[in-house]
Amino acid sequence: MQIAMMFPGQGSQSVGMLAALAAAEPAVGETFAEASAALGYDLWQLCQLGPEERLAATEHTQPAMLAAGIAAWRAWNRRGGAAPSVMAGHSLGEYSALVAAGAIGFADAVKLVRRRGELMQRAVPAGTGAMAAILGLDDSLVEAACAQSAQGEVVQPVNFNSPGQLVIAGHAAAVARTIEACRAKGAKRAVLLPVSVPSHSALMQPAAEALRGHLASTAIRAPGIRVHSFDGGLYHDADSIRDGLYRQLFHPVRWSAIVAAIIGSGATMLVESGPGRVLAGLAKRAPGGRELAIHAIDSPETLEAALAAARSPSP
Repeated sequence: MQIAMMFPGQGSQSVGMLAALAAAEPAVGETFAEASAALGYDLWQLCQLGPEERLAATEHTQPAMLAAGIAAWRAWNRRGGAAPSVMAGHSLGEYSALVAAGAIGFADAVKLVRRRGELMQRAVPAGTGAMAAILGLDDSLVEAACAQSAQGEVVQPVNFNSPGQLVIAGHAAAVARTIEACRAKGAKRAVLLPVSVPSHSALMQPAAEALRGHLASTAIRAPGIRVHSFDGGLYHDADSIRDGLYRQLFHPVRWSAIVAAIIGSGATMLVESGPGRVLAGLAKRAPGGRELAIHAIDSPETLEAALAAARSPSP
């Protein structure tokens, strides 16, 4: 069986996430303790007690989701989970994938994503930018809605998640106008996401330029497992990782292309490592996705189910 491991990004966080898994798997508490030591505050307490608004602030969300993804990954490994043949992370989840693949040390990554979040928030102060998910509308119609709603501001498609599901980002007022335009064009849903910055939009280029120096000073190695980049390609070495993590801040995430490449490479089982189950849901809607074993690790029960599936003979 060929396994692909997927790591979620911002938007999948919630107060109380991984509580049951932490009670059953010591790796969760150990991982959050390591992250807390790197940050200088109790990250687990924030994740369990909130408040939700503080957890949703991007400089807190990013370390929290990185730690959550790696905690679930370590629980998988401690329980004898099979090594995946390929990894991918959605947006911020790329950092989790690169840590799991041995390209970046966990503590280094925690500090890096905290700084990334601070730079992103500084580039676009809270309340200035927004992101929204558009469901049930062709990509071309969403792009047209962005163009007609911009009115001199930035709003653009930034996450191509699956057929009929696209995320837009930009100035908050322009995103609000685009939501109404998409509803008028027949979108099934058009809703704001619980994030505080317009990730992957042109508004993030100043943050990306500032992040470059931190990427240059962070120890990065070639990944020990294949890792997909945000645009559907693969990371090969430290230079390609630094360049990719710089560019992904202000370029769209081609998640549907990544999933297509994973399926096309022969993966028969996809496992989402971390809370939310968003990526598992997207994989099921991808062409060929319903023929795969798709699991998400966010509780003792889901971990056990994924481990059992991985031990089963390939179909």
